[in-house]
Amino acid sequence: MSGGLAVVQRATTVSKPQLTVDLGAVARNTRTLAAHASGELMAVVKADGFGHGATEVARTALAHGATRLGVTSLAEAFALRDAGLVVPVLSWLNPVDADFPAAAVRDVDVAVPSLAHLAAVAAAPGRQKVHLHVDAGMARDGAEPTEWAALCRAARRAEQRGEVEVVGVMGHLGCADDPADACNACGRTRFAWSVEVARAAGLRPRDRHLAATAATLTDPRTHHTMSRVGAGLVGIDPSRTTALEPAMTLTAPLVQVRRVRAGTPVGYGHDHRTTHATHLGLLPLGYADGLPRVASGRAEVLVRGVRRPLVGRISMDQVVVDLGADGAQPGDTVTVFGPGRDGEPTVAEWAAWAGTIEHEVVTGIGARVPRLVRPATYLRRLA
Repeated sequence: MSGGLAVVQRATTVSKPQLTVDLGAVARNTRTLAAHASGELMAVVKADGFGHGATEVARTALAHGATRLGVTSLAEAFALRDAGLVVPVLSWLNPVDADFPAAAVRDVDVAVPSLAHLAAVAAAPGRQKVHLHVDAGMARDGAEPTEWAALCRAARRAEQRGEVEVVGVMGHLGCADDPADACNACGRTRFAWSVEVARAAGLRPRDRHLAATAATLTDPRTHHTMSRVGAGLVGIDPSRTTALEPAMTLTAPLVQVRRVRAGTPVGYGHDHRTTHATHLGLLPLGYADGLPRVASGRAEVLVRGVRRPLVGRISMDQVVVDLGADGAQPGDTVTVFGPGRDGEPTVAEWAAWAGTIEHEVVTGIGARVPRLVRPATYLRRLA
């Protein structure tokens, strides 16, 4: 140190943070999920394909075992149609005043969770394909059991009038991430009951789907004619039973490196003070880019093949890494998270540091982080 002051090195050429999406991993995950599923596989690409790119994930999944696509909103469904995807698409979370006429014109199936939704869909021009949605035990989306029979009878009358075509019955399990949880048996029973009630009302739904990723991997009794998988496509298994491949890697360059003495305070609030002389590096990423602020003081990154701790609070746009005695150079690429093959932290670790789930981490990466998509072309060559 010179005159007791830190020496700050700045990168002369600074690259940007980068989010890399490996579609090869999506392809391999899709094949694994398709091998587990008893029926068709619906690739769920809501929330921009769990942050990985809806269109890219959709195309890859369809090329490797999926036969349909699922999203929440109609806007997401229309975006898939705009991208030229012509396979069946289901949208299952819409307000009563959603653009159901456009859904019919663009051949997008919609879920119907209530009598009010059914009335809105039936009033739209054309004959809309619908999936009646039952609450299988979450008190969330879907029709309550006390309303289910009335919904099925009303749907049958609308079908007879030529206003709708009931092509499916769907539900969702609340505890499938724990295959031993008793609520899964309750959900299976309620779903089986809902199908029988629909049939008793004169409906003949050819699509029956209850399982998402965890149940697809652990419980064939939930598969019925189709499974809906989203998180599993990008390498997340909520049940922790199957080795799927994470498809996302986040890197960032060191933009500054400085030497500091013991006792140096770092970041807002001075939550961290160095315990010894060390090097501190600055990364141009923060909570505005999706790094969970609550992971401050716990998270690590990979620098030159070595895990290094993030120190101080994660700020909106930047975070500090303790590089140790050896230090590093401005411009060096730091791996924030990735598949873990080279020792870097994984999304699962970041989720644990933040006290959340992997889904929140991967969907939270901000739009200002540039994306690089690696295609799965080599898999097509091998097929």
